[in-house]
Amino acid sequence: MTAIPTASRSGASADAAPAWRMPAEWAPHERCLMAWPTRRELWGDQFEPAKEEYAAVARAIARFEPVLMAALPGSGDEARARCGPNVEVVELPLDDSWLRDSGPIFVLGPNGERAGVDFRFNAWGERFHPFVDDDLFPQRLLARLGIDRIASPMVLEGGSIAVDGEGTLITTEQCLLNPNRNPTWTREEIEGELRRTLGVETIVWLPFGVAEDSVTDGHVDGVCAFVRPGVVLLQTVADRADPNWERSEANRRRLADARDARGRRLEVIEMPYLARAEVGGRMVRVPPVNFYVANGGVVASLSGAATDGAMLDIIAAAFPEREVVPVTARVIGYGGGGIHCITQQVPAAERADV
Repeated sequence: MTAIPTASRSGASADAAPAWRMPAEWAPHERCLMAWPTRRELWGDQFEPAKEEYAAVARAIARFEPVLMAALPGSGDEARARCGPNVEVVELPLDDSWLRDSGPIFVLGPNGERAGVDFRFNAWGERFHPFVDDDLFPQRLLARLGIDRIASPMVLEGGSIAVDGEGTLITTEQCLLNPNRNPTWTREEIEGELRRTLGVETIVWLPFGVAEDSVTDGHVDGVCAFVRPGVVLLQTVADRADPNWERSEANRRRLADARDARGRRLEVIEMPYLARAEVGGRMVRVPPVNFYVANGGVVASLSGAATDGAMLDIIAAAFPEREVVPVTARVIGYGGGGIHCITQQVPAAERADV
């Protein structure tokens, strides 16, 4: 394994590097990465139920592809017992359990070789401490997997971006331009680093995440997901009194004006159901578009709401060739995210000798 040189904020590197590109989430996977619940103070009396939901998600994904669960040293046996024999567990230092955000983001080179982009991680604007082990996690995991590492000086979480694999990336201004991430970076510098590390050409900036997303500052995976090139699934709401009404309308308008890297206008499929559930004495959101696309399947969040069936029908129609597997994710919503937030895909290498 080798480390690929870090670029300056201009996006230029002193050494020639392959043209990396981040594949779409529906591209073939080698495995899925997850992390066992760790930060007890986040979950409170929901700590044990959180473990049950994480284990259920891992078992559901393992029907379609291998799952590698990272667990805090000393908790590996518990993770193995709860997840079952089809989930591999490895013990590594952790601060938290949201691998979409703290894990590496994988890209492919011109010959199909893989690398992991190691963005800086500051626990969503230093909202939680400590976060040193989560910041170091990509470097440690990539060394263990024997995959090259691309270091980036930019703070970025995987839940803040969505790509189509053909050069288009969608993000939110609310998150990436928040001064608690990269306060001295301009929009142009952020775009340059996204292009350098992820191989994207066109960046679509939505204004907002969901109103309830106070932890991640509006991650895009709570409001929007590519389902195939040129087509996005967008979170909307039917009730004008909902605090997300104006936000979703602003996002819809921005997408209507956008073209992707191939020059296409984006087709928008609406998800008008934003379920909420009572967990631990408070109402939490269970984001419908925050699903995991596996090899041959889609693992989607159940909230227990009456709209769950209609929500699953929309996802199934968006992915007609994949089996949709619902998993209860109420407590994951209590922690601040969804199934997409706790997972990270490792794409299959395309090079024949890998």
